[in-house]
Amino acid sequence: MNGIHPFRVLRAKPLWIASGVITGVLALLFAVLYVGANIDPAGHMRNLPVGLVNADEGATVGGKQVNLGAQITGSIKKSTAGGDKVDWKVMDEREVKEELGKGKLYGALVVPAGFTSSVAALTGTGTTAAETPSRPALTVLTNQSAGSLGSSLARVATTQAAENASLHIGKELTARIGTAHKKLPAAARVLLADPAAVTVKDGHPLDSHSGLGLTAFYYALALVVVGMLSANVISGQVDHTLGYTHNDLGPLRLHRPLIRATRVQTLAISSTLMAALSLLMGTLVMVGAVGIMGMDASHLPLLWLYSVCAIAVSGIGALTLLAVFGTPGMLVATLVFIGMAVPTANATTPIQALPGFYRILAEFEPLRQIAGGVRSILYYGAQGDAGLTRGWVMMAVGLVAAALFGFGVLGWYDRKGLHRIPAATDPEKSATPV
Repeated sequence: MNGIHPFRVLRAKPLWIASGVITGVLALLFAVLYVGANIDPAGHMRNLPVGLVNADEGATVGGKQVNLGAQITGSIKKSTAGGDKVDWKVMDEREVKEELGKGKLYGALVVPAGFTSSVAALTGTGTTAAETPSRPALTVLTNQSAGSLGSSLARVATTQAAENASLHIGKELTARIGTAHKKLPAAARVLLADPAAVTVKDGHPLDSHSGLGLTAFYYALALVVVGMLSANVISGQVDHTLGYTHNDLGPLRLHRPLIRATRVQTLAISSTLMAALSLLMGTLVMVGAVGIMGMDASHLPLLWLYSVCAIAVSGIGALTLLAVFGTPGMLVATLVFIGMAVPTANATTPIQALPGFYRILAEFEPLRQIAGGVRSILYYGAQGDAGLTRGWVMMAVGLVAAALFGFGVLGWYDRKGLHRIPAATDPEKSATPV
């Protein structure tokens, strides 16, 4: 006993400096990463993929063949009014349905069949005019399964494009009928100036228990967080079992005899335990989400296998960081698996609406890859090109990278004699069996 009161450590400057720097940096990084990614999605939006469909077959107007649908899609495609914010993809109705069903489009604008005939009927210049012409409609398709914010951004862009197209057509119609425009009733003139209505429909409807397209993200987040936090638990339990650390259970302190293990052996033991327990954790995550909470899900065997693998890969990755960096490894794992992962997961905010730095992170951040596979299983019939193939491939790449990095660095530590307990000490003599 040195007679120093424990509270005197609060006078130690290194304690305050180290704690302040670490917690301060964490607070700053989380604020910058989370708020910075979502502060201006519309302003950062670049090349948001949106479908553009012309199903109009055209009509003969005034002795000429006219296709207003082709004019609309052509003018939107060539327009520079929106800059490069929207990537308009011209396709047919079948293609747009398939792309919406894979999450590759955030929405679409559809010019329906008979659009030219319906517009021409408003002026009575078509070859066949209905007795009471109905107002033609341009259809805006949304896709919440690809992300509610991305779908909302696409809806705003497509609605604006449809409204501008209607006004442009109205000017052409008004100019075409000339002085006859003044003879029309006031209501007819208003209709003629803006002839097309805009209707909004869900292009890829989801079941009611799909969280408006967010259950895939939260399910994937649960897998990553479970894997990361379990790595911390497993690392501590392995160290306790090997006798490198004590284990406090309330007022009891347990300490086992030391079993010397190299750093490589310790990581191998921890990774084996993580892989085995992932079977339990993956099962319970799915039971909790689907069985207890009632989340809409299909392809349950595939979802279970994917869940187990995602937890195992995330956990082994976190174990690697803990083994290589020691105590700071948990902070590094938190930043990698949570801090930088959530804003770049392509869930709450689409990648196309993120600043450039975050787009780079999204290419390798694990949560984005795992969420893409879960989204494919839950929403898109487990189609490979809807994100499932990328999810499997990137998990395999991540596992290999973690193994090469972890065992490579730890092997170097062992060869250099950087053991966790120096050989000169012999703690086995003082260890007390429990």
